[in-house]
Amino acid sequence: MPTTPGSVDRPVGPTRSPSSSPSPPAQAQAQAQSRPEQRQHWPAVVCLFLGIFAIVTTEILPIGLLTPIGTDFGVSDGTAGWAMTVPGFLAALCAPLVTVGAGRVDRRLMLFGLTVLLAVANFLAAVAPAFWVVLIARSLVGVTIGGFWSIGAGLAPRLVRRESVGTATAVIFAAVPAGSVLGLPAGTQLGEHLGWRASFVVMGVLALAVSVALLALLPPLPALRATRVGVLRDLLRSTDIRLGLAATSLIVIAHFGAYTYVTPFLRQVTHVDRGLIGMYLLAFGIAGILGNFIAGAALTRSLRGTFATAACLIAGATLLFPLLGRRDAGAIGLLIVWGLAYGAIPACSQTWFARAAPHAPEAAMVVFTASFQATLATGALLGGAVVDAGSTSTVMLCAGAIAVPTAATVFLLGGRIDPG
Repeated sequence: MPTTPGSVDRPVGPTRSPSSSPSPPAQAQAQAQSRPEQRQHWPAVVCLFLGIFAIVTTEILPIGLLTPIGTDFGVSDGTAGWAMTVPGFLAALCAPLVTVGAGRVDRRLMLFGLTVLLAVANFLAAVAPAFWVVLIARSLVGVTIGGFWSIGAGLAPRLVRRESVGTATAVIFAAVPAGSVLGLPAGTQLGEHLGWRASFVVMGVLALAVSVALLALLPPLPALRATRVGVLRDLLRSTDIRLGLAATSLIVIAHFGAYTYVTPFLRQVTHVDRGLIGMYLLAFGIAGILGNFIAGAALTRSLRGTFATAACLIAGATLLFPLLGRRDAGAIGLLIVWGLAYGAIPACSQTWFARAAPHAPEAAMVVFTASFQATLATGALLGGAVVDAGSTSTVMLCAGAIAVPTAATVFLLGGRIDPG
C-alpha cells in the first residue's frame, strides 16, 4: 500500500507520537476501550441508522416518482432527472467542505443541524409551486448528504466499546440497503396513491423526528482530529486511489444513468400498472440487501473478483433489459440480478478506498463520498440526456456499454488492492 509522509490527519486534541500509535481506526477503538467507564450508546447507533436511512431514502425517492413529478410540472423525464443530479453534485462538493470546515464543532450538533436541514428540504419540495423550487430543495438535500456521511459514518468507535464496533458499524451501514428495500418502494407506493408530494411530507416528518432523537440520545462528540486539505490532495496522488476513483466513477455512472429512469421504462416498455411499480423496486431492493451481505463475505477473499463480478452482472442486466424487460417476468428477473450486483458496489468501493489509504481513513471516506455522489449525479444527468434524445431502452444499452470496460479494468489492474 502506498504511504504519503505528512498526510496523516492533524490532531485536535492530545495524541501519541506517530511512531508509537496504531493506525487511526485502531487508535479510535483503543481510545474507546481505554475508558472502562464508557457507556454503550446503542440508542445513538440506532439514531445514526435512522439518519442515514432518511438521507438515502430522500436522495433516491425521485427514482420512483420521476414520471409524476415531471407530469405535474410539465417537464420531460430527462429534465425531472435533475432532481437526482443536483443533490449528487452538491453532496460531492460539500463532503470535503463540511469535513474540513467543521474541524472543532461538536459532531452531535453538526448531525442535528444537518438533519433539520434535510427536513426543511423535504417540506420545501412538498410545497414547491415550480420545478426550480424542487431543485433548490434538492440542493439542500445534497448539503446534508455530503456533511452527514462524512461526519457520521465513522462514529461507531466513539459510541460503543471496541468489541462492539464491528456490530455497530454494520447497523449504521445497513441503512443504505434499507433505504432501497423499505424507503424507496414505500415512498413510491405512497406517492402513487396520495400524490408525490405526500412522500416528501412523510420524509420531512421522519427527518424532524430523527433530528430530535440525535440531539437527545447522542453523547457530546467533540472533534478528536481534523482533516486538512493537504491530506485529500495527497490521497489523490496515490495510484490505488486513482484506480478506485476510476472504477467507482464508471460503474456508478452506468448504474444511475440507467436506474434513475427505470420507472419510465417499466411504465412505457414493460407496461407495468402504476400501482405495482413499488413492488418491482422492492424486488430490486431486497436483492440489493442480499448482494450487500454476499459481497461482505466475498471481498475478504478477493476484492478485485467481487468488484469485477458485480460490474459484469450490471452490464448483463442492463444490456438485456431492452430485450427481456418487455415482459413482467423478464423485468423482475433482471431487476433481481441488477440489485444483487449493485448491492455489492458500495461495500467494494468503500473497502477499496480504505485499503488504499489505511493511514487516513476519514479522508478516504471523504474521497469515497465525494466521488460516489459526483458520479451518481453525472450518471443521472447523462442518462436524462440519452432518454430525451433517444429512449429508455437506449439508456439501458449505454449503461451496459460502460459497465463492461469497468469490469475489465478492475479485473486487469486491481490486483494490488487484494492483500497477500
